Parts: sequence; structure tokens; C-alpha cells
Amino acid sequence: MSNLNIRKIVIAGVAGTLAMTVFRMLGPIVNIPKMDMGMMLGVKNPMMAMPYWMGWMMHFVIGTILTFIYAAFLMDKLPSDGWKQGAIYSILPWLLMSLALAPMMGMGLFGGTMMAGVGGLLGHLAYGSAMGYVMGRSDG
Repeated sequence: MSNLNIRKIVIAGVAGTLAMTVFRMLGPIVNIPKMDMGMMLGVKNPMMAMPYWMGWMMHFVIGTILTFIYAAFLMDKLPSDGWKQGAIYSILPWLLMSLALAPMMGMGLFGGTMMAGVGGLLGHLAYGSAMGYVMGRSDG
């Protein structure tokens, strides 16, 4: 863990979170419910209501923390590499969100509907794929 590239982790976390954000904002085009992270993690957060912009900030902080966890503990242990490995990893935070965080925030298991659950999975796969791609690139 001592030779982690913090700069790369932050870039990968932001890239992955941005990929997820774009996917979730465009979701209604393919009948997937739009997910406004600023609203969900900020204004309508029943555990700790915050301003809208703070919800968006939390979204990117969480994405970066998840990337750090991936780099520090799982990157060398998961099968495959690059974007595929990131996609495999992204199933873990999706399950955590779907089975624990969404119900705690009043949305129900998997966000309350099948399409919300599918949208969450696809959004997390977009996050993991982009994050894994950046983390898998050589620093050269």
C-alpha cells in the first residue's frame, strides 16, 4: 500500500465518477430513471441534508474513496485487468448501495424499482470501467 499513486487514484476516481454521472443523467433516454446525485446525496439526504452542491461534492469524494479502496486492497487480487477489472470491482459498491445505502435513504432495496436497480448497476459499471481503465494504464 505504500507505493500508491495518489494522483492517479484521484484522476481515476474523478474519471469513473464522471462516467457514472453522465450515464445516470442521460438514463431517461433508455428508460432508466435519472439520478440527480446533488439532490440525492445533498438536499434530500434523510441522514444528513446538505446544500445541493455539497451533494455533488460528496458524490465525487465517494467515487475517489472507492478508487482508493480498489487500489489499496483489491486491484492485485481481482481477476483480469484494466477496465474489465474495474467493472468487476464496481459490483461491490453497487451491492453496498443497493442493499444498504438506498434503503437507509428511504429508496428501498435496489432503489425501489427494477429499472432503478438496473440503472444503478449500469452506472456503477460505467464508473468501474472508466476507473479501471485509468488505473490500469502505465504511468509512462
